Amino acid sequence: MEEFSVRKASHFKILTVLAVATTLSLGAYMYSAKDITLSMDDEKKEVTTYANTVDDFLEMEKIKLDEGAYINVPLDTKLEDNMNIIIKTPKPYTLTIGNNSFEVVSIHKKVKDILKDLDINLGELDYTKPGLDQVVSIGGEIQIFKVKEEIEEIEKPIPHESVTQKSDDMDIGVTKVVQEGQDGLKKISVKKVFENGQLISKEVIDEKIVKEPISKITKKGTRKVKTSSRGNVRYKKVITMLATAYDNSYESTGKNPGDRYHGITASGTKARVGTVAVDPRVIPLGTKLYVESLDGTNDYGFCIAEDTGGAIKGNRIDLFFNTTREVRNFGRRKVKVYILE
Repeated sequence: MEEFSVRKASHFKILTVLAVATTLSLGAYMYSAKDITLSMDDEKKEVTTYANTVDDFLEMEKIKLDEGAYINVPLDTKLEDNMNIIIKTPKPYTLTIGNNSFEVVSIHKKVKDILKDLDINLGELDYTKPGLDQVVSIGGEIQIFKVKEEIEEIEKPIPHESVTQKSDDMDIGVTKVVQEGQDGLKKISVKKVFENGQLISKEVIDEKIVKEPISKITKKGTRKVKTSSRGNVRYKKVITMLATAYDNSYESTGKNPGDRYHGITASGTKARVGTVAVDPRVIPLGTKLYVESLDGTNDYGFCIAEDTGGAIKGNRIDLFFNTTREVRNFGRRKVKVYILE
């Protein structure tokens, strides 16, 4: 009986020890639980885990990291309570430069971060669409515009001018080159802007004349020359006029032979062939003239403006003839009157 009691007491002690051990083990297990904040891209959640390392944690949560994925802590890191684990998975984008497009992946969403991730550096003038600070949707396109400026130096001739100078020292129809012309030269700086290798604009930013042009100077005679039966004569002006004829008869002058001033011109000279009456406001008295026929008949020829007449006004001229018959035959006709030098 006493032996049974001893055995029973011993068995109770063993059970007690096992119970205590089990309790201590369970307490240690419960004490090892950790609260982890898990951020995956745009999703964030709180997880309680008994995993020992980050790698164990991911395996327990059935999270498989894609190639190129980002995690903020090494996989063999031991978990600590209140630890933050950040995972960013690669996202697909289309990268376009000029006519070339590429499929790329990056864990980032903002353009400048994606380019940095891809180790793409932009030049000072380069730009992107969307802009560097903008967010790209997953699968979206990023266009890169590589901008290059070039300064081109161009030499361009400056055409010389042709200058004609009138000269009273030379007859009409006579020309003489007194200075040969030479083209000048200027240098033009043109800024060309290329975008992805294509010329999109050009602008002249500077012009310099390195050689002034030299004008070609030609003298042109203005001294008028009329060819007549007596040779060439020079004249200052030519006027087309209406010509009539007169003589010393009463019908022409209103004076009979024997009357005072009969046959005498307004200039006091004797009327004769070669005497013409003019309007002094148009042709001053004493002017030497040459009268040319326009109807194919003989020219009246050389004459002097010595007379006037009541009906001779403006561009009219009255030519003296010796006989009434010549006056009647002449009638009225247009002539060219050359005012001689």
